[in-house]
Amino acid sequence: MDTRIQEQLEAPMPWIGMYIAAASLVCSLAMAADAFNGFRSKRMWFPCKYFSLSATSLTLLAVSMKFSVDITSTIFTNIDWLVKVSSLIFMTVSTGNFVSSLGCMNDKEMLTNVVALGILVITIVVNVWIQLFQLKPFLPPIFMVSEMLFATVFMLVLLVALVSCAITIPTTKRCVESRYKETQKLDQREEQAIFNIDEQREAAIRHWLMAETGSPQFVIARSAVCTLASAISMVAALTLVEAYVQAISRNEGAISFWEAESVYGWSTKWILLVQSFGVAVGTISPTFRWFLAVSFKCSGNCRKSFKKEFKVESYWIQRLVDWRDSYPSSQIRHHKCRKYLYCAKSMILNFFIGVQIVLVRISRLHVRVSASLMCPLFACFSLVNNSENLFKVWNSNNWNGSELGDGTEIDLSRYVFLLEGEVELPRKTIMNIYHRADKAMQRGEKLQPENLVNLLQNSNDFKGVKDFDSSLIPSLHFQEPPNCWSLPVVTLASIAVSLPNVANDKAKQLVRSVSEGFSLVKLIDNSLDTNGELLNVQNAAATIWLGVELFCKWQDKDLREKSLKGKNSKEVLHELSGKAELIVLDFKKDVNDLLMENPVNWPAKVIAANSMYRISRTICDGFDCETDEALFDRLTVMIADIFAACFSNLARVITGKYHRNAVEEREKSVSEALHLLGKTRRILELLQQHEVPFLDCDRAACIEDWRALFLQDIENPIDQ
Repeated sequence: MDTRIQEQLEAPMPWIGMYIAAASLVCSLAMAADAFNGFRSKRMWFPCKYFSLSATSLTLLAVSMKFSVDITSTIFTNIDWLVKVSSLIFMTVSTGNFVSSLGCMNDKEMLTNVVALGILVITIVVNVWIQLFQLKPFLPPIFMVSEMLFATVFMLVLLVALVSCAITIPTTKRCVESRYKETQKLDQREEQAIFNIDEQREAAIRHWLMAETGSPQFVIARSAVCTLASAISMVAALTLVEAYVQAISRNEGAISFWEAESVYGWSTKWILLVQSFGVAVGTISPTFRWFLAVSFKCSGNCRKSFKKEFKVESYWIQRLVDWRDSYPSSQIRHHKCRKYLYCAKSMILNFFIGVQIVLVRISRLHVRVSASLMCPLFACFSLVNNSENLFKVWNSNNWNGSELGDGTEIDLSRYVFLLEGEVELPRKTIMNIYHRADKAMQRGEKLQPENLVNLLQNSNDFKGVKDFDSSLIPSLHFQEPPNCWSLPVVTLASIAVSLPNVANDKAKQLVRSVSEGFSLVKLIDNSLDTNGELLNVQNAAATIWLGVELFCKWQDKDLREKSLKGKNSKEVLHELSGKAELIVLDFKKDVNDLLMENPVNWPAKVIAANSMYRISRTICDGFDCETDEALFDRLTVMIADIFAACFSNLARVITGKYHRNAVEEREKSVSEALHLLGKTRRILELLQQHEVPFLDCDRAACIEDWRALFLQDIENPIDQ
């Protein structure tokens, strides 16, 4: 009976093993994706994008460690022991991959994730040690006890290294942010909108260099402690290789190594294969980070004195010092208790400060020894590369500057952010960063909106900003909803598409042009409307344009229906304005909410209907005796004028992406600015040919201020 119960309990174990293998596979693929992304972007420090320290990754790792922490299973076969070793090494390598991902977290996220990782690692280590201690009298000498012990020690050391980096990050972020602000003060011209495309490109490259070299992930990846952690991950991976060799060489008897029985059955082999694959791909990032940090050291001044070499800068221990010197809690009123508490806290933190200093010095010793051993190899590589002339770009350009391609040379060294005590980055690394910026802009240039550019060529001035709405049109409400840039464009395009005697090709071309421009207008609206005051108006424009673009419908009305073919443009305009007026009046009649007295709070369809009413009435009253084709062309010019006026804010939007984001997000934000600059290059070149009215930045962002400037506080009827 006991045997049957045991069999029933063990029956689902192979499927549990497959669950472990699946969780391990997800982690392995995420590490492989990070490695691929590093190679693709030529960032040999391999930023953590897919496999970073988070609740998701820790949960997956906890599932992956089920085999290694299972102290109830019998483990007297080689494959069982090898799976346990592979699981522990897999966890060790994963921890080594996590180190640089700390840079993209804020303080609260970092504390939560590091504590969670610490609990997981300590739980695994305790479980393994308990199992080894309990089974020690029964284990023959052939089993791989030493490999398991080494794996747990590696795991603990990596956890200490990760905590060491976590303590340093807040201070290094403040240092980088301070340096960033100081550099901004030296370039006051960047605070103003730049219309010249070459100046925009130069500013983008400068900010990219600052964002990339000051990226918290890159700062951690090139630090001495992260280099030591990378070396430990590499040694741990070699331990798994040695365990494989021992397991295969010690296999005896008729039962082969792969046919050995296990409590997890056939799934044991899958766990072993998947986690071994994870160790292999997970070692790529630490290996290249170690190699990169050592190459930086070799390219720098290797003859630095030991005193300077092992000086521990303040940012390594500043956070611990701040905690130590902080005032004790005022909630404890007893004087002696507060005194003893403060002294105990100081003793504990002094101990941790000492540990941090020792760890930093050991890490730097490791880097120095590694660099001394690797310098001859790097010298050989450099000699071969120079002889084959593979690095012409670095030989032809001075380290302190780079050609932009138009004969303009900029000083790059000012914009490379290094912490105190760091060696200078090799010029190859700097030029790689520069070329990534150039490629990001080139990728954007391949996506330039050709239809939109052709539409903008119809704009000679910005008169359409004034002409689309007339003050002579009676209001349907005592207060008009404000306009954003996108709403009049969408309304004018809807009217143009509805004109009956216009070729379908021209209407479709206009829709394509407006679609390309709408995404840019939406970006400008969202970027400059920081208070969200026009959010409902923007949503109204987006909702209406979705119907026009996909179904050629304004709300529920088909804009190209056959019933319009027998009508002239004026009749169509009257029909649109009548429908829009009815929507607004019905809404006002049925709603008694005081909140709706403010048109900003109206539903999207009502705001869009009010815009259609006013603009269609303006066009109907102002453009008499025009053919449908001529009216379509006039509306196209008006749309182009509004687009051109809106896009005069592009420079400000691009510049804003350099400054508004936190240091953790700045790299991504500047990358988006580079892509946007490349995508809108031809638009910016067209705007250079226009004489843009003088408006301060805040007024230029608002279409109502543009209209006020043109009208000069005098309401004129639209030109006939």
